[in-house]
Amino acid sequence: MDDLTNFADTPEAKDIAHHFHAYTNARRHAEIGPMIIEDGEGIHVRDNNGNRYIEGMAGLWSVGVGFKDRRLIDAAMRQLEKLPFYHNFGHKSHGPAIELAEKLVAIAPVPMSKVFYTNSGSEANDTVLKMVWYRSNALGKPEKKKVISRIRGYHGVTIAAASLTGLPYNHRSFDLPIERVLHTTCPHYWKEGRDGESEEQFATRCAEELEALILREGPDTVAAFWAEPVMGAGGVVVPPRGYFDKIQAVLAKYDILFVADEVICGFGRTGEMFGSTLYGIRPDVMVLSKQITSSYVPFSAIVMNERFYGPIADESDRISTFGHGFTGGGHPLGAAVALENLAIIQDNDLVANAREVGAHFRARLATLADRPLVGEVRGVGLIAAVELVEDKAAKSVTTVGRLGAMMNAAMQRNGLISRNMGDSVGFCPPLIITRAQADEMFEIVEKSLGEVEAELGL
Repeated sequence: MDDLTNFADTPEAKDIAHHFHAYTNARRHAEIGPMIIEDGEGIHVRDNNGNRYIEGMAGLWSVGVGFKDRRLIDAAMRQLEKLPFYHNFGHKSHGPAIELAEKLVAIAPVPMSKVFYTNSGSEANDTVLKMVWYRSNALGKPEKKKVISRIRGYHGVTIAAASLTGLPYNHRSFDLPIERVLHTTCPHYWKEGRDGESEEQFATRCAEELEALILREGPDTVAAFWAEPVMGAGGVVVPPRGYFDKIQAVLAKYDILFVADEVICGFGRTGEMFGSTLYGIRPDVMVLSKQITSSYVPFSAIVMNERFYGPIADESDRISTFGHGFTGGGHPLGAAVALENLAIIQDNDLVANAREVGAHFRARLATLADRPLVGEVRGVGLIAAVELVEDKAAKSVTTVGRLGAMMNAAMQRNGLISRNMGDSVGFCPPLIITRAQADEMFEIVEKSLGEVEAELGL
């Protein structure tokens, strides 16, 4: 489109003129313009040119029950008509927030005590870090403030959450990470395992490297460890066998809290209601967002056990308040939609669907393993990735992100929206996807891979 920076009467030109996009090269965007999505239903979305796509990433790992679900729309309308807004400051509450808190504690994979509401996964992780510090002060341990997350982990983009995130582009030019936030080994066996090292030996080494970091920093200075059960934006990294058992043994040894970031994994994505269940994680805190409302409404929740909550409650009594909260935290619209969303997941057994259709889709992806560009196919439940390489033996590429971008563009041309994380191409469709639709998605993947191979002369 010519001269998009002028105020031409097109949505594309107006977007370029006025809209600063997230996770986008701003100057490049001014040259190529946006893809504008106008409509969605089920697993599909449609752009403003009438092109229909399978939404292979469920938006942003998040539209679990699909687009335009009538039950969620009706639940939102009922709540808007009854109580469109209220807050939870100063002993105030409302029905949806109370009912949802009770529900989340009831379905948690380990005994939990309380729920605190925020608006996004980033805000939730930021809040948990503040709570960790507050709790250490409450316990008379002002030195116990450092926290550890993992290289390639993703925990959000606010200042503290972006510091927890272990990805370079979330740090570069932002002066991050902040002090007290440390990073340990990424548990990607295919990429980080050494020659001759078994999967279990690699998991042991990850735990040993975590322990060595704790000992270098001083166990009395380390308060918490953050981890996604399955890494999402870091490239869909599935933990090696025995990993979380070994990690939790180290945390227990040094009295370090475990914060499970279930923002992507929660509510069925891994084939269990929570990723923590799948991997035997016993978290002190769980961070929930995205599929909690299928992203129909921005919403997030922090679920915590009594070990975590008790000292914080005591400190709020000592100093007269817990001085933290959000205007929209526990918003009645979000809470009402979350309750209905959880009911839909349970009524339609979408956790089992994710497990069964996910296994089928990943089995089909596995057939691509011998293709010249495919380094690894990985995943669990209804989340997967195909990592592309130029040198299969070295597991390497010449220019990071080039193959991933080519593959992503080819799939979009062929009617599938995905996302490349470097050269890993991710798949995370709505939980409602059928086997037939998964087959259709795979066929687009296979066709697109062939086009990229042909473009490269393979």
